[in-house]
Amino acid sequence: MTDKPTNPPQLLPTVAIQNALQVSSDNWFEYPVTAHPHHTDYGGVVWHGSYVAWMEEARVECLRSIGVDYAKLVALGCELRVVELSIRYRQPVLMGMTAIVKTRIAKIAGVRIPVDYEIRSPDGQDLFVTAHVTLVPVEQERGKILRQLPPGLKDALLKLTASH
Repeated sequence: MTDKPTNPPQLLPTVAIQNALQVSSDNWFEYPVTAHPHHTDYGGVVWHGSYVAWMEEARVECLRSIGVDYAKLVALGCELRVVELSIRYRQPVLMGMTAIVKTRIAKIAGVRIPVDYEIRSPDGQDLFVTAHVTLVPVEQERGKILRQLPPGLKDALLKLTASH
């Protein structure tokens, strides 16, 4: 039998994750991806849902880069749920290509966390996808939207806002 910890888990800053992951001067977090065969259809074109998965991976790593470990946030009883998703597919990524998923937090309004995305070629010349996601913090146990962002989360998110 193990004793339960007396202190709940805390959101602590994490160490740098990978040199390839970075926040650019215009507050975009950059996350590199490669289009592997399982991301594509039979024609070698990236399947539309793969872009959504890449954006979620980039969002989780973006949060980690500012000291918010998503697993620890969930352990504290808070999830960030998607309540809105809008994607514009501009040109396809093909099997074998690399791309950069750029992520930033737009202006936070109350508890709504708007996230903007661009998926571009590594040289920035080709724009493949633009997207927007709105997240809200939800108390896991009751499934209810929180009335305010958890302590420290809003301050961390402001580091990545478009207007920062």
